[in-house]
Amino acid sequence: MLDETSQADLSGRHPATRFSPDPARGLSPDPVTGLSYDPATGHPRPPRREFKARGSFTERCPGCQLPVLNCLCPYQACAESEARVWLITHPLEHFKPTNTGRLIRDVLPATEVFTWYRTAPDERLLALLDDPRFAPFVIFPDDQPDYAERVVGIEAVSEAKTNGRIPVFILLDGTWRQARRIFRKSPYLDRLPVLPLATTRLTRYRLRKPASQAHLCTAEVAAELLRQSGDVEAAQVLDDYFDAFNVSYDASRRYEKIEQPTSAMRRLLAHRAE
Repeated sequence: MLDETSQADLSGRHPATRFSPDPARGLSPDPVTGLSYDPATGHPRPPRREFKARGSFTERCPGCQLPVLNCLCPYQACAESEARVWLITHPLEHFKPTNTGRLIRDVLPATEVFTWYRTAPDERLLALLDDPRFAPFVIFPDDQPDYAERVVGIEAVSEAKTNGRIPVFILLDGTWRQARRIFRKSPYLDRLPVLPLATTRLTRYRLRKPASQAHLCTAEVAAELLRQSGDVEAAQVLDDYFDAFNVSYDASRRYEKIEQPTSAMRRLLAHRAE
């Protein structure tokens, strides 16, 4: 995650940026004035009201963050994959319990999560992008001509493996509008190949209404990419974990207790027992 305190110390800007930051907002509160400061510019910002998602007063499990009525922890299962997933997450997504990006890190412990700030890119992310061990691909649609020369197919992932490099799927984690902004406003992504997800799969996500059934959520995209690139077992575990999350959260919204595990839940329990 972005170390805003280090960024502020290096910038030499407003001294208030040296106070302990709010990692979700990327702001550093001044305990004297109550103002907050942008981690990149040091410019003061007025206090912002804390984001409150619907259901924010529900009693939640401290482990999985789901309502305790249908805790997801018994079904968390880890898997290994040749490919890696790196998430560049919009700050507001950290507040949303319906975010599915965190499911990927639960299943694939090597997953990296970076919070996106337009003017203060994560230095660790920049270093990893320069690491020759990795072959990163930005997952984004190929619907605009200005980056057509960067678009590659899934076969590029196999080629990276053949060359002894670790393929990395960079997922822009946020709403479609936020993801497009991240893609357009992050110059360090401009030199990377763009890999569009080609699939006929329709979303099963119940917790947010997509603009189209063809718009998959973050965890679904990751699972499909893993499957297409050969990490079939990891894809199945992530798919099952997403299903368990989807069903559990949806039932909790209706205040219904799941009495019998679903087939996906049973597969996860069997995987954990192996």
